[in-house]
Amino acid sequence: MDASISPYDQGLDKNTANFAALSPLSFLARAADVFPEKVAIVHGNQRTDYRTFYRRSRQLASALTSLGIGKNDTVSVLLSNVPPMLEAHYGVPMAKAVLHSMNTRLDAAIIAFQLDHANCKVLITDREYAPVVSEALSIATVKPTVIDYSDPEYPQDGARLGTLDYEAFLQSGDPEFQWSLPDDEWDAITLNYTSGTTGNPKGVVYHHRGAYLLAQANVITASMAKHPVYLWTLPMFHCNGWCFPWSISVVAGTHVCLRWVRPQAMWDLIANENVTHLCGAPIIMSTLLNAAADQKQDLDREVEFFTAAAPPPESVLAAMKTAGFNVTHLYGLTEVYGPAVVNDWKGEWDALSLEEQAQKKARQGVRYVALEDLKVLDPETLEPVPLDGETLGEVMFRGNVVMKGYLKNEDATNKAFRGGWFHSGDLGVMHPDGYIQLKDRSKDIIISGGENISSIEVEDVLYKHPEVQTAAVVARPDEKWGETPCAFVELQTGSEVSEADLIAFCRQHLAGFKTPKTIVFRDIPKTSTGKIQKFALREQAKTL
Repeated sequence: MDASISPYDQGLDKNTANFAALSPLSFLARAADVFPEKVAIVHGNQRTDYRTFYRRSRQLASALTSLGIGKNDTVSVLLSNVPPMLEAHYGVPMAKAVLHSMNTRLDAAIIAFQLDHANCKVLITDREYAPVVSEALSIATVKPTVIDYSDPEYPQDGARLGTLDYEAFLQSGDPEFQWSLPDDEWDAITLNYTSGTTGNPKGVVYHHRGAYLLAQANVITASMAKHPVYLWTLPMFHCNGWCFPWSISVVAGTHVCLRWVRPQAMWDLIANENVTHLCGAPIIMSTLLNAAADQKQDLDREVEFFTAAAPPPESVLAAMKTAGFNVTHLYGLTEVYGPAVVNDWKGEWDALSLEEQAQKKARQGVRYVALEDLKVLDPETLEPVPLDGETLGEVMFRGNVVMKGYLKNEDATNKAFRGGWFHSGDLGVMHPDGYIQLKDRSKDIIISGGENISSIEVEDVLYKHPEVQTAAVVARPDEKWGETPCAFVELQTGSEVSEADLIAFCRQHLAGFKTPKTIVFRDIPKTSTGKIQKFALREQAKTL
C-alpha cells in the first residue's frame, strides 16, 4: 500500500456491486416489482396496472431498437396527456435514445425546425395533429419514421401520416426486453425546447441524473404519501411534465390522463378518481373556479394544487381553499427541469392576517432539496445582493438539476453558465429569511423617465381589484418618458369597470410614475401552458 495515498482512496473503487448510474427508469422497474397489480394509468375506461405499464414500456424500447434506434438518437413525440406519452418517458430512454416531446400547439414551421435541429429519427404523433404535422414534415429536411397513434378512448379523424400504427408497433416489441441503465448518468435523457419568443427556440438537454433527482424532489416537495392519484392537467410536453411522469412511479401512484383540459372533465375526475394532486398554470385554477355550478363537485378531502408562473391573487387563493384545494407556489424554468424553487410554507405563518399570508404566498421561495444553490446576484459582479427584500439582482441556480446545456449552441450555453452559475434572466430580491421574490424578467422591466418599474408589482396591484380576472403590464413607448406602463386586462364576466376606474385604483396603491397610463381591455394571449405572451402585448402596445 502506498503510504502517500490515503487508505480511503485505495482498494475502494466503484464496481457493479456498489455503484449504478442514477436514472428514473429504475423507479418504474421497482414499482412493477413491488406493486404489479396497482393501477398505474387511468385513461377513459382504460385501467393499466404497473406490471402492464412496465411491460409496454419495454415493448416500446424493443420495437425502437428493432428500427435501429440507439444511444443519442432522437425520438420525437407530438402527443397529448395520453398513456403513450407516459410509455415514451420510459421506453425511449430504455432504448438509450433521447425523448423529444413537442408542444401540441406549435405551428408547422416551428415543428419542422425542432425536428431538423434535433435530427429526429422517429416521430410518434397523434392523429388529432395530423394536419399541422403533415405540413411540418413537408418543410423539414429530416425524414423520420412516422408512427401514428389512434386514441381508442377518443378517436380522431386525422389522416395517417406513416405506415406504422402505434399499438401494432408496440406489440411487435418484446415485453421482456433486457434494457439497461445508461452508460453514464450524465447521458442525455430528454430534449425540451424553450418557447422561442425572441427567435428560434433553444434545445434544453436533460440528463438521467437530474431527472432522477428532480423526480424524487417532487415527491418530497409535494408530500406525496404512498399511492397518490395525480391528475394530468399540466401538459407532459412541458419540461417533461415537471418530471412527474417519473415521480409518480417512485410512490407507485396513479396517473389520471386528461386529453383536453375542460372544467366538467376535471371536476368529475377529481371527485370520481379520488385525485390527491395536480399541477398547472393559474389558468387551470380559473377554469376550475369559473366552472358552472352544476359542474363543480363537493370534495371530501383537501387536494394539493401546485402552480407556477405569477403568484395567484389573494382572492384566487381564498376561492381555491374554499373549493377544497391547498395551493403551493413553485418556480423554475425549462433549464432547471421545471420547478426547482418552492414557497415552503411555515406553520407560524398561519397566524398571520390573510393579507400578510398573501404577501408570503407571493414569494417564489427557497430551493428544492435537489438544488445545491439558489442566489440573487449582481449580474455583472456576481456578488450577492443584500438580503433586504429591495435590492434587485438576477436569480441564479447551481446544481444537479440544471440542464447539460443547449443542443448545438455552445455560445448560448457558455453565456447561460457564465461565472459558474445558470443565469435565469429573472430579476428578483432576496428577503431576510432567504426567500426569493421575482420582480420581473430582465426584458420586462419598464424604464420610465430613468426609473425602473417592475411590471409584476403593477400587476399585483391590478389583481387586488375584485373585478380583474387577468392582468399583464408591458412597456409602451413614450416620447416624453421613454416608456410608460401599459396594462392589458381581462375583467370578470359582467364587470363594467372602466379604464379611469382602474387607473384611479392603481394610483391609490402605487407611486404616480408606476401607475399605468394606458389600460386595454382584451383577451390576453397565452401559451399552451398558460404563460402570458408578453412579446405579443409589447408589439400591440407600440401601435396604441
